[in-house]
Amino acid sequence: MKLGELASRLGAELRGDAELEVTGVKGIEEAGPTEITFVANPRYTALARTTHAAAVLVDPGFQEISAATLRIENPYLAFSRALSLFYQPPVYAAGIHATAVIDPSAEIGEGAHIGAYVVVGPHVRLGPSATLLPHVVLYPGVQTGSHFFAHAHAVVRENCVLGDHVTLENGAIIGADGFGFAKNEAGHWEKIPQSGPVRMGSRVDVQANACIDRATVGATEIGDGTKVDNLVQIGHGSRVGENTLLCGQVGLAGSSVIGSNVILAGQSAVAGHCTIGDGAILTAQSAVSHDVPPGKMVSGSPGFDNRLWLRAVAIFQRLPELLKRLDRVEKAVAAQSPQETSQLKDGSQ
Repeated sequence: MKLGELASRLGAELRGDAELEVTGVKGIEEAGPTEITFVANPRYTALARTTHAAAVLVDPGFQEISAATLRIENPYLAFSRALSLFYQPPVYAAGIHATAVIDPSAEIGEGAHIGAYVVVGPHVRLGPSATLLPHVVLYPGVQTGSHFFAHAHAVVRENCVLGDHVTLENGAIIGADGFGFAKNEAGHWEKIPQSGPVRMGSRVDVQANACIDRATVGATEIGDGTKVDNLVQIGHGSRVGENTLLCGQVGLAGSSVIGSNVILAGQSAVAGHCTIGDGAILTAQSAVSHDVPPGKMVSGSPGFDNRLWLRAVAIFQRLPELLKRLDRVEKAVAAQSPQETSQLKDGSQ
């Protein structure tokens, strides 16, 4: 593809040779003379001056460099779209593999691809253009919208409802029993039935080995456009709003309420029955057991205001030095004490 054509398709301003041939997309350190790359983080500005790439996607105000530039407001998004022009994932033709087991009462939408050893239970309603790769299991009563895509070994439990363009990566589990037990008269933990399904909106992505538990009563709800990373645990009866990011190893205890446009960074955690307001951010490894107001950034465990946390961390690193200084001050005060005591006695006489 010519660089000028690529710029046109991305809606970018080209500064460079429009006839330059582009064959692919790579990172800024690996890109060669027929590949494009991008700079969205100021930390990589210096690398843009030395890159061997044919062109670099940058924001409109980026400095001039020797390589050609494609200037656009969101270079990272443009990089993603450029990547989709050069890389095409596998296409799965419509059809049902001979080893798939599909209950006669299931409704299979037009254009579905159903792979080897897939199991589709009774009364499932699978929307049009679905793709179920090997060993996917849909329990009884599952409903999906159009363009549902389930990678190998994904499982959707009974009566869960998924919207359009939902993608489940390998090993994702939707609607497993929530962690609900009550202690009986004998002191034994007795399982509480988990009767409520997961209800998921459209354009939701659930990455590998993430678990979204069904509810004791009611439903566990995931809003449109939310993205759930690898190994995330969403407890029973939780509600997650729209366009929220739950990054790797995030944990939500049961009945958590997470707003829209929230970011929970890696390994952050929310205690049960807590509410995280719209637009809030929990930084990596933060943990909260209280409500977080909308727009707030929280860090630490237990979590508190990010700016105060940054100051506290800076002080924490200086604690050995401060301890030594305090020790010197205490010794100096102790050394002066006998003299001061003598002076006080002389004055009283």
